[in-house]
Amino acid sequence: MADDSGCFGQLARHDSAITTVAAGQVTARIEGPFFSWLDSVWGRKAVRAPEHYPADFTLGWLGYLGYELKAETGGAATAQVSSPSTAGPLPLPAAALLFAGLAVVLDHHDDCLYVLSLTSIQHPASSAEAKEFLASVRSAIHTAEHGTTTGNKPAAAPPAVTPIPHFTARDGELRYKEMIAAAQAEIYDGNSYEICLTTQLEARTPDKVDAWAAYAALRKRSPAPFAAFMRLNSLSICSTSPERFLRISSEGLMRAEPIKGTRRRDVNPDIDDALKQDLATSLKDRAENVMIVDLLRNDLSHFALPESLTVPRLCAIESYATVHQMVSTIEAQLAPGSSRAQALAAAFPAGSMTGAPKISTMAILDSLEAGPRGIYSGAIGYFSLNAALDLSVVIRTLVLQDTHDGGTHLSLGIGGAITADSQDEAEWQEIQAKAYGVLSTLGADFPC
Repeated sequence: MADDSGCFGQLARHDSAITTVAAGQVTARIEGPFFSWLDSVWGRKAVRAPEHYPADFTLGWLGYLGYELKAETGGAATAQVSSPSTAGPLPLPAAALLFAGLAVVLDHHDDCLYVLSLTSIQHPASSAEAKEFLASVRSAIHTAEHGTTTGNKPAAAPPAVTPIPHFTARDGELRYKEMIAAAQAEIYDGNSYEICLTTQLEARTPDKVDAWAAYAALRKRSPAPFAAFMRLNSLSICSTSPERFLRISSEGLMRAEPIKGTRRRDVNPDIDDALKQDLATSLKDRAENVMIVDLLRNDLSHFALPESLTVPRLCAIESYATVHQMVSTIEAQLAPGSSRAQALAAAFPAGSMTGAPKISTMAILDSLEAGPRGIYSGAIGYFSLNAALDLSVVIRTLVLQDTHDGGTHLSLGIGGAITADSQDEAEWQEIQAKAYGVLSTLGADFPC
């Protein structure tokens, strides 16, 4: 848990080949690719974690990398779609990161909490900020334990997510199935062998949606290992992603864990087991997964020690609150002297969100999809001062933007991998299953 407060706090936004970095009253504009800027501010071990500290995050940059950064990694730039109304959302930056010099890390395994600060309580020149932050954390813990109301009553639960949004689909059923047919025509012509086709659901509410309440409800309804909440002025991101994109440890171990293959959960245990078994034995889903594993092996190999590239887990089944997923793990050791930011760029965007081969398939997707993906299909996570990073794939993620008229614009990206033997109705049902966790939490229905 962190923000850009304190004497080290900064906010960086990248768009149109310019990274704008704001720190207090000072703003700097750096021209050039995002990954080059990232390489200049991160990737070298600036701090070391204390001996018994269990986490990889030791302060640093946190935020998102949007899918449109593909323009720097072999893809083409995608034109932004401007809202026709002044009440609509503003275009989002291609990437946004904040620098945290203060943070709280919660260790749920050992049931303890760590307070991180780049300033020292013992250092006379900087102790005031560290002491003030530590006092605020202690106060928050006391409030959480004893409640905010009089006596010892617990604090009130967050309000329900209101109003209920009514979503529309960027591509309806007929259009999405036409896109599937077009994708398969590209596959039959030999231009790709797996195309991760996506679309988006969008809604507008006349009143402002409480983004934190929405995230709390999503976490309760669909807990996921890479859940994340981020607020940047009028933008809020509520992610319940189950998928790791890329982790690089401080020692240079790279790990990707792509998901390909999904089945809905069922309240009937027998039906639920049958759905899980159907996924585990599906030749189509296994083929999709193996294709992406092969692609990611290639992505990681550009900056890896060749003999270190392994696949310790292939097509395993993981079960979450609303879906079963097929997951694999690819690992490799970063070659000594390699740029971590460039190793990330070599793997971006996640192959599980493009298809394979990546470059030609991204071009096909540009021709099929109706608009930019934005944050969806990108990555969320941190770039730590000990040179570690951990990023999730932006799926199962609700993006909320305040509008000028006091309302909220909501978007939810969904999609699936198309192969030669995909059935359009099954693919249409799959994207509904993927949207269900978020939509049901909001009380919303999948648009007809």
